[in-house]
Amino acid sequence: MNFLAHGWLARGGTDEFLYGNLVADGVKGADLGDWAPAVAAGIRHHRRVDAWVDQHCVVRESRSRAPSWGRRYAGIALDMVWDHFVARDHLDTALIERCYRVLAARTAPARLATMMPLLIEQDWLSRYADLDFTCTAIANLGRRLQGPNRLAELVPWIEADYAGLERDFQALWPALNRELGIRRES
Repeated sequence: MNFLAHGWLARGGTDEFLYGNLVADGVKGADLGDWAPAVAAGIRHHRRVDAWVDQHCVVRESRSRAPSWGRRYAGIALDMVWDHFVARDHLDTALIERCYRVLAARTAPARLATMMPLLIEQDWLSRYADLDFTCTAIANLGRRLQGPNRLAELVPWIEADYAGLERDFQALWPALNRELGIRRES
């Protein structure tokens, strides 16, 4: 789950919009009528970003380099790798503090409710800058899925293809910011 990237991309909006972007992976379905309008707009923004990223040629190329048995799960791992690069290259402590404040002030969707306090307490967003932490987080997320932990099995690929994934991010991140009309900072 790439909380930091979505937070960075939504940082210019209200706290409600930011919150929608941060919790969107925990919200299922198209009916967002139970959410405040700004939160619903944030959820839709997050989904639009995910769809754009997933279809981008750079991401398709990244996934194609994953082991064939793991390509179904590679998108999840890549989302977290993108957070690693955002944390490493664009660390914004004020944004991270804002994300934590926004998340702590609201009830998370049920699918994320047990994870959010840990995310805040253990400072995951800053710690994503460390590749070992990110790889551990990827493996831990894989334990929540049914069947073998394919995400943990992808960690050696991530480590071996790190330079290639870094090049992919360096192409993807500016393209995404241009697509969203975001002025590049830091």
